[in-house]
Amino acid sequence: MGLDLDDKKAVVAEVSAQVANAQTIAVAEYRGIKVSDLTVLRAKARASGVYLHVLKNTLVRRALADTPFAELSAQLTGPLIYGISTDPVAAAKVLNDFAKGNDKLVMRAGAYGGKVLDKAGVQALASIPGREELLARLLGVMQAPVSGLAVALAALAKKREEAGVAA
Repeated sequence: MGLDLDDKKAVVAEVSAQVANAQTIAVAEYRGIKVSDLTVLRAKARASGVYLHVLKNTLVRRALADTPFAELSAQLTGPLIYGISTDPVAAAKVLNDFAKGNDKLVMRAGAYGGKVLDKAGVQALASIPGREELLARLLGVMQAPVSGLAVALAALAKKREEAGVAA
């Protein structure tokens, strides 16, 4: 039971819309994964803002044509699941983290910044902290001097108070 022409056009249009806003595409082979495991993976992807779908490779190739991701088309063979994200690391991180706990999911390739990545490249991209984590770290760095100053001022005020009471 295949897709009719209108369904194929709709899939290509949907994937094209995702690719138009994407910074990263990660691709993994999913042969032999249980449906329950795929459900868990999809939930993690949704929570991370990743478009994650099993798609026909020929339709994805059409959607990637004339985009910065077009060179990835050569890697699209076999049963693949596609992760597409606007966050530079989210798609790679979701698939790579899941692959660590499930040997049936095998990272194949990806693309970021107009460059095709091999398995090692996708894994390296996945190891970079995500946007939310980087913002949290930045906030922590920015708050550290302020909280240190607040502690110092409180100690100084206490010392003056004690000195004022003793005098």
